[in-house]
Amino acid sequence: MNKVIKEEKHIDFEQTYIMYFSKMKYFAREYVLSDEDAENIVQDVFLELWEKKEILALPVNIIAYLFTAIKNRCIDLLRHRIVAKDTEDKMQAEYRLTLQMKYYSLEAFDNELFEEENIEQVLSKAIDSLPEKCREIFIKNKIEGKKQKDIAAELNISVNTVESQMGIAYKKLKSELKDYFPLFIFLFYL
Repeated sequence: MNKVIKEEKHIDFEQTYIMYFSKMKYFAREYVLSDEDAENIVQDVFLELWEKKEILALPVNIIAYLFTAIKNRCIDLLRHRIVAKDTEDKMQAEYRLTLQMKYYSLEAFDNELFEEENIEQVLSKAIDSLPEKCREIFIKNKIEGKKQKDIAAELNISVNTVESQMGIAYKKLKSELKDYFPLFIFLFYL
């Protein structure tokens, strides 16, 4: 007798699948806009129904169950796509702003700035604006090419102090050279 009940449930599932698959796919397709996505959603819902086929033996409104399950899956898919699209748009907007900034920076680039005497004046003035100890450490590192640990040993200070002073120097020079961004880059990568 158990075998007969199982077969009836199987027949009920098959009948349900045959009767409602295309209707449910059409319903899902209206919202997810893709036949493939709609078919995947409906297949997943019917697979879930197959795994829980005892539901078919209960007094459940199968149409309501299918519509609700498919609606929820469509919502999940659309929510995921919206988040992905928003993230993609944000990344594209940031990239576009970066390109614009680079473009405007190059467009405003003053070639006369890089005549030797102008460079020396601008750099000298910026470096002279640094506090004394900070300036000394910066010059030893970036102009004389000494390593931070060697500077620390020479000045009898910690490497952390050298790093802190270099950070202060970069911050002040970035501010001082804000109109000369290429010079700041030049200094930073000396």
